[in-house]
Amino acid sequence: MNHPAELAVHQYMENAVKGKSSMSEDTIKQVGQDVMNALQRQFGGGNKRDKFGLRMSNVGRPTCQLWFEKNEPEKALPFPTTFVMNMMLGDIVEAVFKGLLKEAGVQYEDDEKVTLQLDDDTSITGTYDIVIDGAVDDIKSASNWSYTNKFESFDTLRQGDAFGYVAQLAGYAKASGKRAGGWWVVNKANGDFKYVPATGIDVDAEVGKIKDTADTIEENRFERCFEAVPETFRGKPTGNTVLGTECGFCRYKFTCWPGLQELPAVASQAKQPKTVSYVSLADEYKDKDFFKGRAM
Repeated sequence: MNHPAELAVHQYMENAVKGKSSMSEDTIKQVGQDVMNALQRQFGGGNKRDKFGLRMSNVGRPTCQLWFEKNEPEKALPFPTTFVMNMMLGDIVEAVFKGLLKEAGVQYEDDEKVTLQLDDDTSITGTYDIVIDGAVDDIKSASNWSYTNKFESFDTLRQGDAFGYVAQLAGYAKASGKRAGGWWVVNKANGDFKYVPATGIDVDAEVGKIKDTADTIEENRFERCFEAVPETFRGKPTGNTVLGTECGFCRYKFTCWPGLQELPAVASQAKQPKTVSYVSLADEYKDKDFFKGRAM
């Protein structure tokens, strides 16, 4: 375990399984109020999801994505119907986890809105989740894959940080004048949780990147942040190029990559091959007859 509070919460939950833990009325009311507030945010009306502005929660994302959000929001793929549910699950996880920390005897400072002043004319605001022992922490809910792979360590997180979690935490730390702590991560699939410390984070360097992003967006410069990736199958190149993982969930991928095609993996012999985002196809795969009889 990476944090003393982990042991405290595990002990509290172990006692709960045995029927030996209780939760105070005040904590239950606070968790309930936090969930009510989340419901109001998501379903209260007037929530302009596409209204652009740099925030702590998005400033670490690729500048190409931010450029589209600012300049061509109408070209975004629509949010899936599961989007609001996923947002709500994240809010509920945060509310409940804070309740567990409190009942486990962990002292913490609750969320607070802060402002990161980049220069005389530019500032970015956001609300951090929690402060424990003088360090700012974020609470994240994650899929089983993300929990196991992306949130394995700080190094694995920053290597595939298309959502900008590292910049977000650094921004909170700089703006609040506190240390950057890490991430409390809850696995939505099975309820596992862990603490991932931001070991070795360079807050000033991350804030420098935030400033660069803000300048790029202010100057309205577009530059694609990633290149297409050569596809391989069983270790051998197919001659095709595909989107990298950083672009896979981007709502602007079809605009950013004209001609992008989502097709069954062309080299796979499976009855139901996975869908792959192809930037270019080798000549042997361009024949439409090649896809006859294949699951689409």
